[in-house]
Amino acid sequence: MKIIGIAGGTGSGKTTVVKKIVEALPPHYVAVVPVDSYYNDTTHMTEEERRAINFDHPDAFDWPLLVQHVKQLRQGESVEQPTYSYIKSNREKETVHVDPKPVVIIEGIMALINTELREMMDLKIFVDTDSDERLIRNIQRDCVERGRTVEMVIDRYQKVLKPMHEQFIEPTKKFADLIIPLGGDNKTGIHILKTYIEGIVTNI
Repeated sequence: MKIIGIAGGTGSGKTTVVKKIVEALPPHYVAVVPVDSYYNDTTHMTEEERRAINFDHPDAFDWPLLVQHVKQLRQGESVEQPTYSYIKSNREKETVHVDPKPVVIIEGIMALINTELREMMDLKIFVDTDSDERLIRNIQRDCVERGRTVEMVIDRYQKVLKPMHEQFIEPTKKFADLIIPLGGDNKTGIHILKTYIEGIVTNI
């Protein structure tokens, strides 16, 4: 099994990159583990406390559980991946069953920040997209999917997303073996990754 980590800022297009890779390959090739599914369980918190969570800080994630699940997949064991609701700011009761496959992609803004997780990766990728483009994508996504207004998204971007990106996410670029500019629009980068994965599965 090979493990690929794909990181990048919010709205960089990393999820689109992963989606296009998965769609271009047979279903038994790749399992995807989104870091976003591993936000901490906040059942013990009040609603007000949940609303105050900084989702762009490393402390917001349940790293022990994510590391444990990746190790289980690497050992050939299936896992029950949590699901997270941004509306409730908490985990859902439902889980997603993930079977081990020749390639596991760990995708998320913080995919390269945890040392133990990073050391398990065979390939580390950073999706690099202009900050203005990422802001536009955040506005489009959050207004439609998360019920926020444009003003709310811009305010959050200025107070949280931008400083957290500069402090925690951008520095992980130095760990990347490969940088893909333009996210999902980078057809060459996606093709290179697809070919790399095909080579892995063919040689197993």
